[in-house]
Amino acid sequence: MNRNRLLELLSSVERGELSVEGALDRLTHLPFEDVGHARIDHHRTLRSGLPEVIYAAGKAPEQTAEIFTRMAAAGSDVLATRVDEATAELVLKAVPQAIHHSLARCISLRQSSDAPLGKIAVLCAGTSDLPVAEEAAVTAELFGTSVTRLYDVGVAGLHRLLAVREQLRDASVVIVCAGMEGALPSVVGGLVGAPVIAVPTSVGYGASFQGVTALLGMLNSCSPNVTVVNIDNGFGAAYSATLIARAGHLR
Repeated sequence: MNRNRLLELLSSVERGELSVEGALDRLTHLPFEDVGHARIDHHRTLRSGLPEVIYAAGKAPEQTAEIFTRMAAAGSDVLATRVDEATAELVLKAVPQAIHHSLARCISLRQSSDAPLGKIAVLCAGTSDLPVAEEAAVTAELFGTSVTRLYDVGVAGLHRLLAVREQLRDASVVIVCAGMEGALPSVVGGLVGAPVIAVPTSVGYGASFQGVTALLGMLNSCSPNVTVVNIDNGFGAAYSATLIARAGHLR
């Protein structure tokens, strides 16, 4: 349930097209639905503008599939992150219209028809960073933001980044995913007049410490428009980037 759907529901009651009892039935599961192993927050879109997201890691495939199915039945846009193959198989069997993004380890179902609001560019330094970058891109697209993917543009070949400079300038928010020493967000921050959300990835050799080196480098960026999320957290970067990108359109 989002703001537009709720307004449509109330307008139907006002016009006499839907009974009060019918509207009450549709609102039964607000603010949340208790399914035993989870309390599904159907009210979140009304509060924050974006729907609840399913973190599938650590859940049994059957649990994720049930949550996904119930959210889909409520008319929400649905996203499950960190999905393994067994979970994906069950979800797609229950909700065939959902899309499995295997590289991003996500399953999405977009049921809203709103036009995209805001523009986000998602960059990654190298091909090894693609799973995190795609998690960010898929998340932002599901949330109704226009996404430009600019991949394999790391600082080891700076000319690759400069070649997409014009596309960078068109974005209202830039997400940059990088491992190794984590230098790319600082360089990008010096090229754009937009917020840069840096995502350290767990990519690199021994002294990268599974992304800790990139994280510390990004936290110490000399570019003042760079902020940082947790290691491999493409979802978190996209969530914040979407809210920023949409803010000017929703005022």
